[in-house]
Amino acid sequence: MLTRAGSQTLAALGGIVALEAAFLLLLRLGNLKLYVVETIAIAFAAGIVYFIALYALERAADSRAALWLIIAGAVLFRLTLAPLTPTLSDDVYRYRWDGLIQRAGWNPYSVRPDDPRLAFLHNHSEPAGPGHDIPTIYPPLAELAFRAGVRFFPTPVAFKLPVIAADLLVVILLAGWLRAAGGRNFQLAIYAWNPLVVVEFAGSGHSDALALAALVAACFVIIRGREKLSTMLLAVAALLKIFPVMLFPLWLRRQGWPRSALSWVNGLVAAALAVLCTWPYRSALAQFPQTMAYFASRWQMNNTSLFAVLVWFTHSSDLAEGLGVGVAVGLALWAAWRRIELPRAALLIFGAILLLSPNAYSWYFTWIIPFLCFVPNTAWLLLMILQFLSYHVLIDYQAFGTWHFRPFFLWLTYGPFFALLLWQLLRRRREAPS
Repeated sequence: MLTRAGSQTLAALGGIVALEAAFLLLLRLGNLKLYVVETIAIAFAAGIVYFIALYALERAADSRAALWLIIAGAVLFRLTLAPLTPTLSDDVYRYRWDGLIQRAGWNPYSVRPDDPRLAFLHNHSEPAGPGHDIPTIYPPLAELAFRAGVRFFPTPVAFKLPVIAADLLVVILLAGWLRAAGGRNFQLAIYAWNPLVVVEFAGSGHSDALALAALVAACFVIIRGREKLSTMLLAVAALLKIFPVMLFPLWLRRQGWPRSALSWVNGLVAAALAVLCTWPYRSALAQFPQTMAYFASRWQMNNTSLFAVLVWFTHSSDLAEGLGVGVAVGLALWAAWRRIELPRAALLIFGAILLLSPNAYSWYFTWIIPFLCFVPNTAWLLLMILQFLSYHVLIDYQAFGTWHFRPFFLWLTYGPFFALLLWQLLRRRREAPS
């Protein structure tokens, strides 16, 4: 008869085999943009296996063998999709373009990909990448990373390697953080085996993994009392992808701000790092607000969640966006004032940003998955799998050249999530007296 620890090892082995089969099917499809329906079906199948595996791992007693299998599975899944050319998203081609023009002496914040002066840099055998009519909107440290990436990783597939390495670093950091917090093996699998994480990072090469690695490292370091290093890592995360900046009030508050002189010093050092990374692009700073305004006016309304409710209520997308920003900032300040524990604060703030933002692409939802390891929530985990439905937009785009998110699929994505979230809330209120 199997022991409970042995049953967890068996569950881990079964999960690896089933999930690996799904990722091998995706690899075999090749150009996923041509097989959108099949891709969504396989992703949903992987999601079902993922939930079954989490349930089995949680019900069994933890074993060291199962822990190593979870880590080994994480490595295997990412290596499986590493050779896949990015097709679900063209973002990696924009990363490479930004790197190429920098190496040619141009400022990515001041020129557009469709600028005739840059025609000689185009590779017509590759997709042009998104935002051909707009200068870059990525933060400065990300741009420096893209410049270095073009030099050392010249092909689109190779360009994914730093992203995959950062993603695996998140797995290792979460393993250490969970061990320090007394967590369990199944909690690590929440991130390590998440199909959305594997597809968006190992498959599509989204740079969000770089910021996540810095952010999780900052969290891991600050719980060990390394405030200065953690603040620097948080600044690195925000300079790679802007969303971690919302955690700065909580970070400084944990260090005793405003009464602590050390908190002021750490804040100033982080600001100095931001200036240092921005300095090479200073000639285009005056143009950046105009670029962001253009981006906000063109890229929106793929989010049928709370943002859509605000638009319906205010009859103005600009006002709805302003209210969303106000709510997110308010939550960040409230979490800092109450000194909410890091995973819950990050889940609260990033979750609000995702639900209130006019843009919520599938890879954005990877931002909160590391924190679901510490605050598991079935509704949010379900939403991670349902995000694959957003790729329905590629069907019309391939056939007719139109980029339009169909309301039916958006409601199919968010409806079950909000229904389950409401049910969880009502159940907790009903169980509260006992």
